[in-house]
Amino acid sequence: MANGKRFMKMILLMTLIMGMFSLSIMLFSKAREDNNTYIVVNPNTMELVQLEKPQEGDPIAVIDTTLGEVRIRLYPEYSPDAVKNFTELAEKGYYDNTYIFDAQDGAYSGCGSAEKNGSTGKDSNERVKRELNQDLWPFRGAVCMLNTEYERSFKEKIFGGGTYYCGSRFLLINSIQFTDEVASELREASSSEALAEAFIEKGGLPNLSQQMTIIGQTYEGLDVVDALASLESEKTGSYKTPKEDVMINSITIGTYSSSEEEK
Repeated sequence: MANGKRFMKMILLMTLIMGMFSLSIMLFSKAREDNNTYIVVNPNTMELVQLEKPQEGDPIAVIDTTLGEVRIRLYPEYSPDAVKNFTELAEKGYYDNTYIFDAQDGAYSGCGSAEKNGSTGKDSNERVKRELNQDLWPFRGAVCMLNTEYERSFKEKIFGGGTYYCGSRFLLINSIQFTDEVASELREASSSEALAEAFIEKGGLPNLSQQMTIIGQTYEGLDVVDALASLESEKTGSYKTPKEDVMINSITIGTYSSSEEEK
């Protein structure tokens, strides 16, 4: 009889443990469904759209800086919320006379801050959910919206997940140096040969892959992208602030026309 009671207690305990385990799995799965902390990339369906030239009528932005113009093709089809926020801010003049606030040794520049210290303006929207997409990568010339905060519920702190947000400031990606050693390591680490070769040929920052919302790709003005990333700067807190003021005069939203190439 005692043995029978012990057996029933063991069964009850195991049932309780399995029930808790099943609940944990369900909560974990739900947290993963709701978060934007990472995406699963399928090399077989990935399309490297940034390698394609803009087509007639594609949405573009012209970033006019004190060092010259950068023309980018926008991707509202992949990052609709971030492109909408960027476009609305540009059209109401938010970016007029804003600062290049970070210049990271030729790798990238931080752009669009209200003050030289990298702060945002009072009319900005810094609560746009991060949008990741397997077709967009931090190649040279990519425009990445700077993450602003990471929000997690108590459940997400335990089981994983959470929500990243971005806002008004953005990075213009330039590139690291792809030495033979770096190129070899990238080829070995990447599950996609096409992606690895694209980084090696085009340049960029592979270490930022799938970390920030990408809203566009430079198709003209890469020399300016390089110049902005290579400004003489000094370390001030989180940023390397350019010693001399370099500004965004304005950002104009429009559509691409092949007549641009005829100029």
